[in-house]
Amino acid sequence: MSQLELGMTANVSARHISFLETGRAKPSQPMVLQLSETLTIPRGVRNRLLQAAGFSGVYETRDLNDQELEYVKAAMDWTLERHDPFPGIAFDRHWHILRMNACASGLLGALGIAEGDSLLETFANDGPIRDAIANWPEVASHMIARLRTESTHLGGDPVLDAGIARLLAALGTERAEHYSEMPAVITADYRSGEMMLSFFSTISQFGSTEDIALADVKIELMFPANAQTRDALFTHFT
Repeated sequence: MSQLELGMTANVSARHISFLETGRAKPSQPMVLQLSETLTIPRGVRNRLLQAAGFSGVYETRDLNDQELEYVKAAMDWTLERHDPFPGIAFDRHWHILRMNACASGLLGALGIAEGDSLLETFANDGPIRDAIANWPEVASHMIARLRTESTHLGGDPVLDAGIARLLAALGTERAEHYSEMPAVITADYRSGEMMLSFFSTISQFGSTEDIALADVKIELMFPANAQTRDALFTHFT
């Protein structure tokens, strides 16, 4: 983004942006926050920018069990529970599982995965979840692209970058085949006993949050990609 584009978007003159870049002008606290908002900079990084400008950070990191976040946790649980009998998972920036609904607990629990575990670790390791995914190369390739996007948004994240490296090493020369025609969605196909379950997913985050940890929470809701999967889930998880 050029100085002119940033200035027009943030309603600041390009000349002032130039002065801030070269150190000829010192930003006020509102200016740091205004430019951070325009550039969609993560809240933890905004704190570091504020500190570099001589101000205290304004964004906190609360535990999800904090009483102040009780209503947020209730909303998360409400969303996940009502998504049953389809799988739903809430996880943090580094893909640690915070909450699972009954269906997700049943499917992942069979693979030895529980709340508190890292999905990033389980995907990167040579273990049960990799064996359970029939289309591992497609899922791993998609996950690498997703992690790169998340790391880039954060200005680089060592944990996510390490996960990318491990997935690339695990994938090795095995790559997702190129489609002659791209499908509408890339599914994850899981072997569960004698069943083959195929899912696509949506990801949501909390809006209007100013808490660092809460801003990084993602809720992934998986949906059946075919009638066979839908019928199997209704049979086994209702």
